[in-house]
Amino acid sequence: MAAEDGAMSPTRMLAEGHLRVATGGGAPADGGIAVRHLPHHHAAKKEGVGGKIEQDNLGVADPLPSQEFSKLVNGNNKVPGTLDDYRKLVVPVIEEYFSTGDVSLVASELKSLGSDQFHNYFVKKLISMAMDRHDKEKEMASILLSALYADLLGSSKMSEGFMMLLESAEDLSVDIPDAVDVLAVFIARAVVDEILPPVFLARARALLPESSKGIEVLLVAEKSYLSAPHHAELVERKWGGSTYFSVEEAKKRIQDILREYVESGDANEAFRCIRELGLPFFHHEVVKRALILGMENLSSQPLILKLLKESAAGCLITSNQVSKGFARVAESVDDLSLDIPSAKTLFDKLLSAAISEGWLDASFTKSAASDEDMVTASGEKVKRFKVESGHIIQEYFLSDDIPELIRSLQELSAPEYNAIFLKKLITLAMDRKNREKEMASVLLSSLRLELFSTDDIMKGFIMLLQSAEDTALDIVDAPSELALFLARAVIDEVLIPLNLDDISIKLRPNSCGSQTVQMASALLAARHSGERILRCWGGGTGWAVEDAKDKISKLLEEYKTGGDLGEACQCIRDLGMPFFNHEVVKKALVMAMEKQNEASILALLQECFSEGLITINQMTNGFGRVKEGLDDLILDIPNAQEKFGAYVELATGRGWLLPSFASLP
Repeated sequence: MAAEDGAMSPTRMLAEGHLRVATGGGAPADGGIAVRHLPHHHAAKKEGVGGKIEQDNLGVADPLPSQEFSKLVNGNNKVPGTLDDYRKLVVPVIEEYFSTGDVSLVASELKSLGSDQFHNYFVKKLISMAMDRHDKEKEMASILLSALYADLLGSSKMSEGFMMLLESAEDLSVDIPDAVDVLAVFIARAVVDEILPPVFLARARALLPESSKGIEVLLVAEKSYLSAPHHAELVERKWGGSTYFSVEEAKKRIQDILREYVESGDANEAFRCIRELGLPFFHHEVVKRALILGMENLSSQPLILKLLKESAAGCLITSNQVSKGFARVAESVDDLSLDIPSAKTLFDKLLSAAISEGWLDASFTKSAASDEDMVTASGEKVKRFKVESGHIIQEYFLSDDIPELIRSLQELSAPEYNAIFLKKLITLAMDRKNREKEMASVLLSSLRLELFSTDDIMKGFIMLLQSAEDTALDIVDAPSELALFLARAVIDEVLIPLNLDDISIKLRPNSCGSQTVQMASALLAARHSGERILRCWGGGTGWAVEDAKDKISKLLEEYKTGGDLGEACQCIRDLGMPFFNHEVVKKALVMAMEKQNEASILALLQECFSEGLITINQMTNGFGRVKEGLDDLILDIPNAQEKFGAYVELATGRGWLLPSFASLP
């Protein structure tokens, strides 16, 4: 079929982005589709649970260009010369993946084939084979595409592969009755996983005949999945069924399996249960929880060591997963010591036993925490600081009270550990909802102004990035979330772009952390990056900018009429968009100029600032925006310049503005 060999011009036009699609009046710029999708992981790959990825070995080295690879494998008969050769070789790779779930093996096989030009066919073949199978294989196919994206499957080949599927939708429907709906879910999932851009749908629609099945697939993907409320969660769990669990569900099942094993001593039953989980990429959690259980219950240690040894010997748990499990316990041994006083001694004993019995590589060394120097210098103080700062952050997430948090942090009197506080703040926020992530970024802006130096911020991010691979074991989309936090820090002027280069120098080349910095730089380089990054967590509102502006105007008008200060503050809080509070300041100042009601408006701004509802950064941004628009305002408000000068004088006296405001153009 022509579509399979990539010769069809629509496919190439789509992948290369040559076609510009008119979206019509009022449609969003991104191809006319209002899509809010959750960020995921690409640069740093992870195989995971429930559609998230944590990968064993992918990313250890950059894939060689196919030409160089062909030279190195001179004489290797596995390198295909034609699409037919490639098709014959790639089908068994996919079949084996559906049997084993081994992502790294597929990556290795594709690298060895060295035929980048045929990767669009791999995308098509993988999905078309999964479509005719169970939900487990469909989920596995989506996981594999996300894992291979960027490292092996480029954006253009990914788009070409999906375009080939749309072009052959009629043929697929002959053998697969629900092909339209299944393919629509695959496309929606690819958009949510960010391996297809949302604009793909509009571009593809322009290239397909109006009456084709492909158009039908795109309509179902857009209307039934991508436009639905909470569509990301809906799409991610579409094939979850009983085969894939959430991370928490998987951890609970593993814990139950281990406890039952310790009670019964039945190793074969434990092996069967571990195998039935169907999560070979998550076996490091089995190792970690088994070791902790052995440390908590000394009498269970012989059984635990027997289970792990036999699991490794029988290849039920790979050596890589065993090492990761030990590394995770080593990294958290200080925290474990709070509950298990002899944790370090017990862990060293288990480590020695594993190495001496040969099921853990002798070269294994404990992963040093990124803040190792600090810990060795003053271990007990750092430990106490981590505990106390954790309580402070948890309380902040409940109260949203920035001034109180700053007071509590000052009372700890440990400015030398500001970087550790930043690491703790962002790590806790990453494992929570968008509200807490937004709160963490807002807090970071305030801390930069009140307590933290640029050096503190950079050290904190370096610590986070150095431990990114370990963090990703517990927080499956950690690299993408970290990239957003880093980009947001630049947008909020907590860091400057040059700081990203300074941070990158401190990280290992090609490491997870280094790739995360590259992701952040790419986010900042995109068009309209500022607004997109500011809205990346959105307080959970999902509102368009114009809707938010309208709500702000209405609440200010209502305040002007009713004069209820407390209610106005609550309305601003209920907007759930603290990153957009500069618009509140701007509109309030303009309203004061227009309607001669300075006293009540300024009282509102004072109250918002005093409560920490509007940060000094947002206040300064709001004043800055009014300053930028003064020339236009003077046309309608002749004395706008004088009024604004008076407002600035008042704001400066009350500490609302940054010292840098005076130097703004």
